[in-house]
Amino acid sequence: MRNILAVAGKEIRSYFHSPIAYLVLAIYAGLCGFFFYSFVATYVVQMFRMMEMGSMGGPSPNINQWIIRPLFEGIITVVLLLLIPLITMRLFAEEKRSGTIELLLTSPLTDFQIILGKFLGALGLYAALVALTFVYVAMLFIYGNPSGLPLIANALGLLLFGAGLLALGMWISSFTRNQIIAGAVSFALFLLLYVFNWVDAFSTSTLGHIFSYLSLTTHFDNFAKGVIDLKDVVYYLSVVVVGLFLTARSLEALKGRT
Repeated sequence: MRNILAVAGKEIRSYFHSPIAYLVLAIYAGLCGFFFYSFVATYVVQMFRMMEMGSMGGPSPNINQWIIRPLFEGIITVVLLLLIPLITMRLFAEEKRSGTIELLLTSPLTDFQIILGKFLGALGLYAALVALTFVYVAMLFIYGNPSGLPLIANALGLLLFGAGLLALGMWISSFTRNQIIAGAVSFALFLLLYVFNWVDAFSTSTLGHIFSYLSLTTHFDNFAKGVIDLKDVVYYLSVVVVGLFLTARSLEALKGRT
């Protein structure tokens, strides 16, 4: 465990010793801030419209439904498709480019320790993004009364969603020494997995249902609603395991060539 944490710590330090972490955090904060403001402004406008129509005797618009759910499901997941490749593209590509991959593979560390350490390092930076998201959400509790329990599902969903993409992105990074290629291919794969459920709209065949099940958005929907479903948790954990397994196979092939 000590070796895994040492690798993870090295990865986190390398992120913050380069512009990557600051760039990712700044872009994420800016985009989330803009969309958060937009949804809050829309909510406030709706409240004023209800006041003008004399409908305040009825139930107020639900903050979770009007702000939190569309922010998480419609915006943040799309933003993450763009930003997670920036986190994963360097994990192994940079090691290859700098020539340190041979030292890493011949070190006393096992493949499992290397892979899991790098994954946890990337997950640490991603966790900072998730924490940043809830800084905005916390403002709603200061000035409004959203339901707190669904946020547990929202947070878990975001962590699992990102963990799955990080594992797949790390696998892509193990193929090339060029970070731009790793980032572009990762984004293309993420986008494809994101829109797989579109097939279900025009196909009722078994293949259409399979594509829908493999879609990232299909399994995030319940989390966005504030519901934790075991099948969704299993799906994202399976994506993580598959990504780590494929990375391990890629490193084995790389060892055979060194």
